[in-house]
Amino acid sequence: MVLLSFCLLLLTFWVFQALSTNFFMHMFQLNTYRADDQFNWMLKNKNRLFPLVLPLLGGLFGCIFNNMSIFNNMIIPAVTLALAALCYKPKAAKKPLKYTPRVKRMLITIGAIYIISVILLMAFPYINVIIAVLCAEAVLSPLMIILANVINKPIELSINRYYTNDAKKILASCPDLTVIGVTGSYGKTSVKYYLNTLLKARYNVLMTPESFNTPMGVVKTVRGSLRATHEIFICEMGAKYVGEIKELCDIVHPKHGIITSIGPQHLETFKSLDNVISTKFELADALPEGGMLFLNGDNEHTASRAKEGITYGLESGDYKAKVISVGEKGTTFEVTAPDGETGEFSTKLIGVHNCLNILGAIAVSHELGISLKELKPQVRRLENVPHRLELSKRGDMTVIDDSYNSNPSGTKAALDALSLFEGEKILVTPGMVELGAKQDEYNFEFGANAAKVCDYVALVGEKQTKSIYDGLISAGFDKERICVSPSIQQALAWVGGLRTPEKKIVLLENDLPDNY
Repeated sequence: MVLLSFCLLLLTFWVFQALSTNFFMHMFQLNTYRADDQFNWMLKNKNRLFPLVLPLLGGLFGCIFNNMSIFNNMIIPAVTLALAALCYKPKAAKKPLKYTPRVKRMLITIGAIYIISVILLMAFPYINVIIAVLCAEAVLSPLMIILANVINKPIELSINRYYTNDAKKILASCPDLTVIGVTGSYGKTSVKYYLNTLLKARYNVLMTPESFNTPMGVVKTVRGSLRATHEIFICEMGAKYVGEIKELCDIVHPKHGIITSIGPQHLETFKSLDNVISTKFELADALPEGGMLFLNGDNEHTASRAKEGITYGLESGDYKAKVISVGEKGTTFEVTAPDGETGEFSTKLIGVHNCLNILGAIAVSHELGISLKELKPQVRRLENVPHRLELSKRGDMTVIDDSYNSNPSGTKAALDALSLFEGEKILVTPGMVELGAKQDEYNFEFGANAAKVCDYVALVGEKQTKSIYDGLISAGFDKERICVSPSIQQALAWVGGLRTPEKKIVLLENDLPDNY
């Protein structure tokens, strides 16, 4: 019976470690493999650490009540480990854990630590010691992820260095390749997609796909997709910390660059707007003599350095656009280039902000030798960027999917786009994150702005959206038309059950990843 109890204890220990390690590894991956971000996540999500109290209590019971039978001393910890394991069983995820080579290496390291510890424990004749160590390892399972990352760091740095150097060699073997860096607090992915379509009127173009805007994402694109026949490489550059744009520039050495906008985003990691500004302008600092810098003339933070480059904007800039018409079926606008050439453009994309993003792409393309006349059909071909004001039909609803990310400027643009439609306007959102001390202020303002446009609002997450709720109420919005749900699925179910006299126009504004 004692042997059976011991085997049960070991079995529940391994099951718990497998499930908890998988869960915390998933969070670590979503937190971009950064220990500081993982610690911050744990501080903000103490409820996800609460199940660890169970093996702690089980271990204490097994050690303190040592006057009980050995059988009982092991059964109680085994039960608490099993209950804790149930709390970490896999659930459907928006972005599941990807078992990348790095994750597999970390899992091997973690497994080796646990196996060695169990083997060493076999040398102890005291069952209380074994119970105490196993339960302690269970309680410390979130920290094992960090420990494995520290142990593997030299290996990861060596592997990344190899891949990065290989990408640099590939780029160096293409001396005629023109690299265009695209960065900004928001708008950079849209501008990248638009620029890719416009430049294809004359050039063979490669762009970083989706949101591959990190060093290893860019390296992967270069190593896997760049060919000698490519003439232009459009490289999206993202950053959450000072110095990260410079790191990307040191890899790809852009000849030209475009800064789409600068604003309050990722303030939790940047700490201040000044740090955001200096980081985005690391792209400008990296451009060679003769390289062109394109700046959004309507954004105060980029316009302040207008003398350094070529500006574009709806209000001011070397390239100017005048919006002629905007509606739910598309937008028409007129562009005037610095050389005096003018052209009227039409696109099925909705929203004034899209005119600005398209104008940035037009400015770059025109400066690279493509006439406005050649660009007109390319603009007509522009498609919605996935999850960025992407239109679709879902039953009786028209959905405006702006769920990729959200920021103060983006929420205003999304609400402006929603206002263009005829019907019952419904907002579904979990709000904005990573805005530091100003997060509640910006979400409150978001709620107040939504009250002016929306007929119904579905908020996802009571704690996360409280400031949006307060903003709605402060603007006189009817609280009977507000639904607060724990998940996006339940919020959409509520929207689907609404009986409205007109068709439903649903704006999905942001969709937080699983670590939120």
